[in-house]
This record gives sequence, structure tokens and C-alpha cells, in this order.
Amino acid sequence: MNKAAITGIGGYVPDHVLSNSDLEKMVDTTDDWIISRTGIKERRILKDSNKPTSYLAIKAAKNLINKNNLNPELIDLVIVATITPDFPVAATAAYVASKIGAKKAFAYDLQAACSGFLYGMSSAVSYINSGRYEKILLIGADKMSSIVDYKDRETCVIFGDGGGAVLFEKSKNNFGWEDEFFRSNGEDRKALKVKAGGSLFPTSSESYKNGWHNIYQEGKTVFKYAVSEMSYVTEEIFKRNNLNNENIDYLVPHQANKRIIDATIDRINISQEKVLMNISNYGNTTAATIPLLLYDYESKFKLGDNLVFSAFGGGFTWGSSYLTWAY
Repeated sequence: MNKAAITGIGGYVPDHVLSNSDLEKMVDTTDDWIISRTGIKERRILKDSNKPTSYLAIKAAKNLINKNNLNPELIDLVIVATITPDFPVAATAAYVASKIGAKKAFAYDLQAACSGFLYGMSSAVSYINSGRYEKILLIGADKMSSIVDYKDRETCVIFGDGGGAVLFEKSKNNFGWEDEFFRSNGEDRKALKVKAGGSLFPTSSESYKNGWHNIYQEGKTVFKYAVSEMSYVTEEIFKRNNLNNENIDYLVPHQANKRIIDATIDRINISQEKVLMNISNYGNTTAATIPLLLYDYESKFKLGDNLVFSAFGGGFTWGSSYLTWAY
């Protein structure tokens, strides 16, 4: 059976740049403080309040379609990984599919926070391997600025907006999806969450007054858990597939925080030059970080390159996967 493989990539970030110097004027922070704790210098923000996450997803999808001369009517499924859907009810993916001309596709959203795109890759692979579907469009997109409190310096310095997309098809060679190792634990879900808007705390005047519709995180708890678990699952993928610093070409980690990435690579003993990063330019775009890395570094990849992905997100959710580059 041919492996499922990535055969195309697209991406989009908004034009507006929110720099660290801009944030210095908004909250009690400094450029040095932000860089030392996150590695972020700037992030992109979709300023227009009439343009939601679907706008980012559509832009990324159309970029992929145009680059690859793809007929959208051949797409079988559209998955949008996001924590900032246009509406709580009415799948953003269905709207995206309609707007890009994927008339024959079914579509749904996937919510696993910063692990969403990684989990979505596994889903896309499974659909391809079933033999019933030929082209799966997976998009990771988040308008994080819509759920950030720009008076909270702990979170407003971290997040940005963006979208990325990949196309999965059957591989035309022996390269593609090789292995995956995913985990989750809901016991500490309160450490990284948007409290209001769900069935536990429906939106109310109280929730609005208390800012419960904005993202909240316990930084120390998240940092400790992320470093421990991202390292663990990545090490497992290395062991199971006889990978090491010599034969891996690139580590593609979720761009949560440069300190988390640095701590992870120290524990798995991989050279810095093999670790892909763009967090300094975009910040944490949640479900969009991994596809935006692929978008930015696509020209570097060669046929047969060994890529290992890793991510950690709210829930908690985390995982790692191994893919060989198919073009």
C-alpha cells in the first residue's frame, strides 16, 4: 500500500505587524523581557474585525491551490484545525470548502489546540489509507487576536494570527507518513483554557466582565508539562524508527515558545541547525505554527528527507510524528 504523503503546501499571514516595541506602549513589558522569555520579536495580526479565522484559512488554501494548479473540485475532504472558529456552531471548514470551490468535499473542524494540526495530519493520513479518498486538504488557522486580552502581558506577547495548509494524497514513491505517537491528559485542562463560551460557563454578562472569553494560561505549569511531554514523545519516535542526530534532517516543532523548543532539543540531543523555527516573526499561531513552518521552509526540503514533528497544546494534548518528504 502506498503511503499517504504531503504533496502541496500553502500559507498566509496578515500584513499588519505587532512588534515588541508596540507592546511596550500597551502593557508593562520590554523588548528584552519578551525575547528572553519567548524568542518572539513580532507577530502578525488580522486587524479587520470583519475578517475571521475562515479568512486566514481561505487565503492559505487558495495559495496552495494556485501554487499546485489544483482543481478544488477534486478535493474530497477539508479539515480545519482551529480553536478560534468563526462560530461555536457552524463548522468553519464547511464555509472554507464552499469559498475555495471544493464543491464535492465534506468538511469539519478539529479542536485540539496547538496539537490540532498534528492530530489533523493523522486524520488525513487515515482517510487516504482507507482507499476511499484521494485528496485531503488540511488547514491550520487561528485568529488568536480575537481571544487575547491586550492588557495581560503574560499572553498578549505570545500569540499571533495566521494560516497554513497542506494537501495529502497517495505517495507516488515510497516516502510519506511513517509513524506517530500521540497522548492527552485532561486533568490539568484549567492551566490553559478559554473559560467561557462552552456548556460549563455559557457566555453571560458575568463572563464578559471577568474576561473569561480570553485565553488564560498558567505559564509555569504549561512550560514544565510541555518540555517534559514533547521531549518524551519525540524521543519515542526517534527510538521506534532508529532516528538520531545523524539521520534526521529536520525537527518541525510547534512554535509555542523558544525556551520550550530549546529545552526539548537539548533533551533529545539534536543539532540546532536542524530545528525549524519562525516564532520570532509570527509568535504562536496555535494550529497554524506547523504548516507555516512547512510553508516557510518548503524550498529546503529534498526528496526522502526525514522530518519529525512535535506539538503540545491545551487539553492537555501532545504528540510527535515522523514523515519522509515525498517531493
